[in-house]
Amino acid sequence: MGRFFEPFLFEELPAKDVSAQQAYLTEVTETIVNAVVHRDYLSTGSVQVMLFKDRLEVWNPGRLPKGMTVEKLNGEHASLPVNPLLANPVYLAGYIEQVGTGTNDVIDRCVELGLRKPEFRQDEDFMVTLWRRTETEIDQSDSESKEKSKEKSKENTLDKVYRLISENPKITTVELAELCGVGENSIYKTVRKLRESGRIVRKGGDKGGEWEIIG
Repeated sequence: MGRFFEPFLFEELPAKDVSAQQAYLTEVTETIVNAVVHRDYLSTGSVQVMLFKDRLEVWNPGRLPKGMTVEKLNGEHASLPVNPLLANPVYLAGYIEQVGTGTNDVIDRCVELGLRKPEFRQDEDFMVTLWRRTETEIDQSDSESKEKSKEKSKENTLDKVYRLISENPKITTVELAELCGVGENSIYKTVRKLRESGRIVRKGGDKGGEWEIIG
């Protein structure tokens, strides 16, 4: 059911992140199925699914069952299906994972995907809003990923230089640069960090000297 929206739903999800795409598709599918299962079939209205740039809205004609509130949907709650004769076979068919856990599953998985918590609203009809990432959030996420990548690269270079010096105390800056795949200036900065942190010391001059591992 949710596959109808796939070309639009995954615009902001990484093309290669199949698990994220599948997880979001699962939430969309379960939200729509829940709307169909719990709608008021005495109403002449219909379930409506509206896709916006920043969100997906699912409108369900009808009201929550007696004793259920929007606030309760955000936590553990009893299963009170409006149409139990429809809810059970839909569950057995595998369209919903477990009767009574739908909203909790949707909330948890959306949060795991880094999205805002879904919103539930009861007016004349019941509405669920599944949030999508905005352009600002996408740019911020991409920027954070790049920064993490840079930090990881720095850490890897630092550890690699330390290991190479440990294995060969007489290794030169040129050799380190070639083995690490970086420029000599980068090696100079990395070695300086190792010296300042007290992990290595230099014995002797640039020619004929060698490194000593301290800690």
